[in-house]
Amino acid sequence: MYVCICRQITDHQIRDLCRGGASNLTDLRAKLGVASECGKCGKLAQTIVNECNKSAAFENAA
Repeated sequence: MYVCICRQITDHQIRDLCRGGASNLTDLRAKLGVASECGKCGKLAQTIVNECNKSAAFENAA
């Protein structure tokens, strides 16, 4: 699904960056431009990053 309409960024792109080491909205903004125009996607993008971080922590603990 599209998260950032301004930049045509999808949740899959965000998740791929998280798997590659991005761990916060600043990283996403630097690499994809998420939340750099109108900013309405910032909360959803942050939610996705948080989910990825929790998932990675769970996988590392196992």
